[in-house]
Amino acid sequence: MKPQDTSSLGNETLYWFGDNNLTEWRSLFRQYKLPPYLLPNHVPALSFGVAAKGTGVPFHFHGPGFAEVIYGKKRWFLYPPNDIPVWNPDISTLTWVMEDYHKLHSKPLECTIGPGEFIYFPDRWWHATLNTETSVFVSTFLGPL
Repeated sequence: MKPQDTSSLGNETLYWFGDNNLTEWRSLFRQYKLPPYLLPNHVPALSFGVAAKGTGVPFHFHGPGFAEVIYGKKRWFLYPPNDIPVWNPDISTLTWVMEDYHKLHSKPLECTIGPGEFIYFPDRWWHATLNTETSVFVSTFLGPL
């Protein structure tokens, strides 16, 4: 994988993530230990990802869950549900950080997580990510029963 640069558009990010075929990935997911926290009346669904340095996903929201980095580092940007972030969905997260982040009046909550660390993203919180290194990660989405 080669690092992404700021000339890439938001929809041109090399980022393998999403629905995984459980048949193909069952042996990996059996070895994975879920984060030690769960929400009552929710069930976990796992998704595995690999991403190059400089890639990420622009701001979006969905239900609650956890994300854990297995290898590399991932920077997270979060806003509460009623604090809608300002961003252009056609640019990559890397471009947003390099060109727009310093202009923000309302900065997001943020952190960078590395191997063995995980983050909880609450229900409907806006979040974006930037892989600051080539990264391997697992996300645990928590769906209501």
